[in-house]
Amino acid sequence: MSQTGSIWLVIVAAFIAANLPFLNHRLMVIGPLAQPKKALVVRLVELVALYLLVGGMALLLERRAGQIAPQGWEFYAVTGTLFLTLAFPGFVYRYLLRRHG
Repeated sequence: MSQTGSIWLVIVAAFIAANLPFLNHRLMVIGPLAQPKKALVVRLVELVALYLLVGGMALLLERRAGQIAPQGWEFYAVTGTLFLTLAFPGFVYRYLLRRHG
């Protein structure tokens, strides 16, 4: 896979992963149904876990492409903020647009 393809794969995977906690009632997408519905705290914990999963995938793709660049706290602050920004459509759908009942 080319470097451009790897970058787009990470971006698309991050967008999908960031919205998954808000689009279903299952725990970590594949677990049992949360009854009656998931709390916001559970969704945020899932969001952090999916951020780490996508970050691991990006690290593997970077290692495959060549030498891994060192990252400081700034890198994680920016990527975490970007992940939260990508989660905004799912949050809006779940809490602002969707009619409950």
